[in-house]
Amino acid sequence: MTHDRIDTILADLERWFAACPSAVVAFSGGVDSSLVAYLARRHLGRDRCLAVVGDSPSLKRRDLDGAVAFAARHDIPLRVVATTELDDPRYRANPEDRCFHCKSVLFDQLDQVRQELGFAHVLGGENVDDHGDYRPGLRAVARFAVRGPLAECEVTKDELRQLARRLDLACWEKPASPCLSSRIPYFSEITGAKLRQIEAGEAWLEQRGFAVSRVRHHGTHARIEVPRDQVAGLEAMRADLATAFADLGFATVEIDPEGFVSGKLNRALG
Repeated sequence: MTHDRIDTILADLERWFAACPSAVVAFSGGVDSSLVAYLARRHLGRDRCLAVVGDSPSLKRRDLDGAVAFAARHDIPLRVVATTELDDPRYRANPEDRCFHCKSVLFDQLDQVRQELGFAHVLGGENVDDHGDYRPGLRAVARFAVRGPLAECEVTKDELRQLARRLDLACWEKPASPCLSSRIPYFSEITGAKLRQIEAGEAWLEQRGFAVSRVRHHGTHARIEVPRDQVAGLEAMRADLATAFADLGFATVEIDPEGFVSGKLNRALG
């Protein structure tokens, strides 16, 4: 991306925020929402913005800690709220539109915060590329009238990363970290115990050099994805892997030979 394109995006976003009186930002610590939270603080000031993290059982503790640290580093007002999607049987049943139920719970809570503060909008981190993917959570975005400055300014995923890099945000190259529930096949029940198993398994892999991994939870069977060029390295530690995952409650472990593919479980939806 050229410097001129970055300058154009920055100007577009500055105009967008100039027309925004105040905002609550749905903040997860990912590069998308981190950029929006940063821009809200930059253009609206401390008194007219608030970043809110939904402390969900499906959010990695590492990601929560990272979000809190990012807000502190950039002087972004922050509130952490506990979310209750696991109390919703529709969410726990893990249907095709699981993300809609999750986001509905989150945005309802954020809208309550917005009303409490008298702010104008709730902002999300979606970008224009998100509208070409299977994302039922976008229905909740529409239902709660959540604004997306990146999407509205037609910023792509690659462009927002380059923009974050220009702004010297340390998260600019952070790997995507979707919620832990996305590791559980559709129509298999989501439980807190399963989410903790997944998080512990991915933490074990990260500690051994696999910065990107997915532990797909198939009951007592774990199917592990790492980038294809790292599959052989994981195979070399299969014995240690099996022992560690047995301790987590998995009777069997499989290493996916295809390697990591984002959203692979969506293939079951056709």
